Amino acid sequence: MAFQISEFTSALQNDGARPNLFQVQMTGLPGGVGQSGQPFSFLCKAAQLPGSTIGTVPLYYFGRETKFAGNRTFADWTVTVINDENFSVRNSIEAWMNTINSNAGNVRLPANVTGGGSGGQPYAINATVNQYSKTSTAGNNGIIKSYGFVGMFPVDLSPIDLDWGTNDTIEEFTVTFAYQYWTSNTTS
Repeated sequence: MAFQISEFTSALQNDGARPNLFQVQMTGLPGGVGQSGQPFSFLCKAAQLPGSTIGTVPLYYFGRETKFAGNRTFADWTVTVINDENFSVRNSIEAWMNTINSNAGNVRLPANVTGGGSGGQPYAINATVNQYSKTSTAGNNGIIKSYGFVGMFPVDLSPIDLDWGTNDTIEEFTVTFAYQYWTSNTTS
């Protein structure tokens, strides 16, 4: 069969989804960060659409391995955040993590997040990542795929590298979240 570029381009709906058309929404962080999606939605520079894995249960019958579907697992989710001079998102994440396990006392503090995302965990919240179409913006709801994270909380806050030789850049850091499961606008 000869290669036909027209077959390829007609199979790629609307010229393909673009990875830079997304927004992460998170509400209920300490200090009011994330209320109405700001400033977290604006400062979240990179994220991923989540994946999942269905495990296998191997059983042996007369020496031959047979496989059965196991349980679904969800890997941790990491976002990259642009740091502003108020450290608004970073301070919020630090306060949130301190609520889960305090730095000095090694104890859980009374929750100061509007959580309860799943299983009665007062330190957990829910979040959403939306993928947008090229022909629309966040303002006119051009969402082509949406994922909701249920029972999410931070498990890792990366350091911010400081360097006298680093000019003309803005600080960034990553936050890794554990969560119970995700839902999407096309699955339940």
